[in-house]
Amino acid sequence: MSLIKSEKEIELMRISNKIVAETLKHIKDFVKPGVTTKSLDLEIEKFILSNDAIPAFKGYGGTRKRKGFPASACISVNEEVVHGIPSERKLEEGDIVSIDVGVLKNGYYGDSAYTFAVGEIDSRKRKLLKITEESLYKGISKASSGNSINDIAVAVQTYAEGSGYGIVRDLVGHGIGKNLHEEPPVPNFYSTSSNFKLRAGMTIAIEPMVNYGTYGVKTLSDGWTIVTRDGEPSAHFEHTILITDGNAEILTI
Repeated sequence: MSLIKSEKEIELMRISNKIVAETLKHIKDFVKPGVTTKSLDLEIEKFILSNDAIPAFKGYGGTRKRKGFPASACISVNEEVVHGIPSERKLEEGDIVSIDVGVLKNGYYGDSAYTFAVGEIDSRKRKLLKITEESLYKGISKASSGNSINDIAVAVQTYAEGSGYGIVRDLVGHGIGKNLHEEPPVPNFYSTSSNFKLRAGMTIAIEPMVNYGTYGVKTLSDGWTIVTRDGEPSAHFEHTILITDGNAEILTI
């Protein structure tokens, strides 16, 4: 599979990623104290289907040991880093909640995540969200043809760790297109194996996962939900972007 997308493929990806962006904008008004994460998921699913698209995460990632993901969105609260399964859990004032949305339309995928504040949050969570989102844009600023994946990774890592936070190392961003997860992997930390050169026409998802405490994480018994080892909160922001010869084009905006 070519990692370089044709103009036609890029146009189709713009469509699927626009729906992702619109979904996250739509759900913002529903994020408030007393709302269950399951109700958020149902609203997200309804909105995606109303756009003649398919929720990309539902049923994804099934193996012999684990059923496919059971919901349309990954909804992760406080110390949950990613892959939180929507449930009857009610959001509370002061929570932070990462909502990760994937869409399949016309054979191409879109993927983005945003961490929302639930009502008023304390200053430490507010700063964590600010630094994590800013680290995403630091990475995007290095995502241009001729640079390497490590240029993105180092920009994210330097900014987040320089602010005193832990960058998750067990999970990474990814290429995206006809498949939800394609080559190349896009870590948020320097790796000797991440010198892959970027070229115009590639589409990748950059997604910093930043912990208030250390970078250590673990997976819960449901086989999906990943949480911080120290129980401290975590934030997650993600955009799908198009590599160009100049500044990257953010598709999920």
